Amino acid sequence: MATDLDLLRGTLDMLVLKALLWGPRHGYAVTEWIHQTSKDELAVEDGALYGALHRLAARGFLAAEWGLSEHNRKAKYYSLTAKGRRELRAREVTWARYARAVDRIVSTA
Repeated sequence: MATDLDLLRGTLDMLVLKALLWGPRHGYAVTEWIHQTSKDELAVEDGALYGALHRLAARGFLAAEWGLSEHNRKAKYYSLTAKGRRELRAREVTWARYARAVDRIVSTA
């Protein structure tokens, strides 16, 4: 059975993969996308984000290359690989099933 930490990591990993679906982003841009898209409900700490980026890259879900940010600073840009796109689709299906199950429990009178 998955631990709470596994669930949190898996959720963050899915959010990171989703943030990169539309093209390469550097770490801060991933964090901002998650924050803005969640309407300021979710904030990702740097340590958790960079742990997720490195973990996903090590598994072949992300590619990384250095570039310049919009502020003309050196930044590592991450992008989804084909394997990462497949992983995102699989995680979205699993997440939807999980969310429905939790909602059924929470919605009981």
